[in-house]
Formats: sequence, C-alpha cells, structure tokens
Amino acid sequence: MQQPRSERRRFLRGCGGFMMLAAAGGETLRQAAASTAAREKLRWPKPIGSPVLDSLAPAIENSRDVHTNVEKLIEVASWMAYEELPMPEYHLPVGVGENNADETIDFIMVADIVDTAFTDFATHVKFQVDYAGQHWSDSEAEFACIKRAMDQGIPILDGHYLAQLTRPQMEKIFAGNIEIPMLDEKMELWRQAGAVLAAKYGGRFHNFIRSCSPRLYDHGNGMVDRLVVEFPRFNDVSLYDGHEIKLYKLPQLGLWFLYASLHPSGKFQIEDVHSITAFADYIVPVGLRLLGITSYSPALEKAIDNHQLIPRDSTQEIEIRAHCIYATALLTEEINKLRAPDAQIIIPQIDARIWTHYHTTDWPHHLTRTIMY
Repeated sequence: MQQPRSERRRFLRGCGGFMMLAAAGGETLRQAAASTAAREKLRWPKPIGSPVLDSLAPAIENSRDVHTNVEKLIEVASWMAYEELPMPEYHLPVGVGENNADETIDFIMVADIVDTAFTDFATHVKFQVDYAGQHWSDSEAEFACIKRAMDQGIPILDGHYLAQLTRPQMEKIFAGNIEIPMLDEKMELWRQAGAVLAAKYGGRFHNFIRSCSPRLYDHGNGMVDRLVVEFPRFNDVSLYDGHEIKLYKLPQLGLWFLYASLHPSGKFQIEDVHSITAFADYIVPVGLRLLGITSYSPALEKAIDNHQLIPRDSTQEIEIRAHCIYATALLTEEINKLRAPDAQIIIPQIDARIWTHYHTTDWPHHLTRTIMY
C-alpha cells in the first residue's frame, strides 16, 4: 500500500535543493537523485502510537552500516505468518507474587532496573547461578538471585533498602559463577531508583505504577512517559546526527512483563499495548541477521565477529538497535496481512519468536558496554 503523502514527505527532505546541487555538477546531482530514489522506496510501518517507532526515521534513512532487506522480510513473513506465534509466557521464580499482584509489580520492576549485561565482556562467560534445585542463566539468573535474597529476608523490593545498598551487599545478592558484569553500575542504578521510590512512592514500585495512566503514552502521564522522566536509568535515548532516537528497551520490557504476568488474571492492563515495539537488545538483531532480514557493512561484521566493543551511542550501535525496531514492526505488519482478523499479533510476539529461537545461538552478537540493555 502506498504511504499517505504526509507520511512520505519526511523521507523526501532535501528535494527542494536540487537546483543548487545542479550547479555543483552532474555527478553530484546524480548521486542526490539516487539517494532520493532510495528514500522513495523505503517502506515504513503504519503508525502505532509509539514515540519510539516515530523517532527512528533519521537513523533508518541515513544508515551507513545496517540495512533492512524489505524483500527478504516479506519472504520471511510469508511463512512465519502461519506459525502459532502465541503470546509469550514469563514465569517468575516459584513463590513470587502468588495471589499478590503488588509483589509481582515490585519484583518485575526492581529486576528491570538492573536487567542488563549478563556476559563478561572480556571472557564471554555468562552469569549463572544455582537456586532452588535449578540452574539459571543470563537474566533468569538475576531473577533467581533476587528471589534468593527475598528468601534470606533481605527487603530487596523496598526502595528504602535499595537506596542504601553497599557493594558487599551486592556481592552477596549476586553470588554466582562469576561477578555479575557491571556490578558497580547496577548498584548505582538500584540506589538511584530506590531513592526516588523512597521519597515519592512509599518505597514501592506498585505505588508508582498505580499512580500512572493505564496507558504507555498519555500526554506525559502514561507509564512509559513517566518512567523515562522520573527514573533516568529508563531514558534510553541516543543522538544520531543530531536527531533524538528513542529506543526505550527496559521501560517497555518491564511493563510488557507485567502485562504478560498479570493481564490474564485481570490485575493489570495496558490500554495501548499495541504501541510496544521490539526490545532492542543483543539477541533480536542476531535473529534478524540470520534470517537475512538485516545485513551489516563489512566493517561492522568484522568488528562483531572479532568480539570488538561497539561503543555506546556510536552510529553503528544506534543503527543496529533502530533497524531491530523498524524491521520487527514492518515484519509484524506484513504477517498480519496474511492472518485472519481474529489472529492478529503485536510486535512483542515477533520479538519473543525471534529471541526464543536465537538466544542460545553461537553466532556472535554486537558487544556494547551499556546499562540500557
């Protein structure tokens, strides 16, 4: 379907300068024409009410190192549309939030604050822990550590406690096979968030959540609106050629966990849940790359394959994450064209489909030292 003219207009910026370019020479003019033609071919997903998706245009239009192959994306949609693609189920450690929605909210959001970096950047060893007769790895190991602390009587869900955390306490909470990556950064994040919770919300995240609109975005009063303002660690924003790119991985992920855990019982709702985008991290970009939906420049491929760090807020890192969000939104749209009206899906279902299939792959992913994912 052809995009409405108002939507396409933002991808055709600069056309009015052709007369000036002509004076600079024919080759310059031809290059500019080719660039404009490429932009005219750029497919853009329909608006879903997401400031994240709406912010991506500068990074998608002007990418140097990452490309989304729309033809391949449509091909993948032609078979993925006929998979079940269920709403994902997230299982908290046994005993968390049983018959207590407030505890579920507190647990998920406290965990969400430090849900980042579980592989040692130098050795590539994953953080793991044994708890309650099970072996836990990556973010699930973090959840297990928090539950273990609760079992030991540590008031880890209380902002008053989090605001005063010490390093020895952190080391005890996250005792595992290795020191959990970015331990000091995680401690500081909990301390900052705990101070806000203690000062304004009785120390508990459920008080914050219940003070928000039941929407993600609601003229500043939605849950994401307020998370990124009141808790700076959730303000996952990067500058790309001077343009603000909103990525919002963790604020969206935490609220999606709440929705998946509590919505079936009617204890939590998100009225605009369709506005959630992909959770741009390390794994979903790998899945998109292996599916052939995205491709990288030789320089970026070499850096990733050699486990070189990709700096936070570099154009390469922003492009990887921006194309992850863009491609999954477009893939969801193409899949829905092929599914019955009562079998329509939302973007997090595609995110879950890709993440679950590729999070155990040995294929290298980009390495960025960051607190944002």
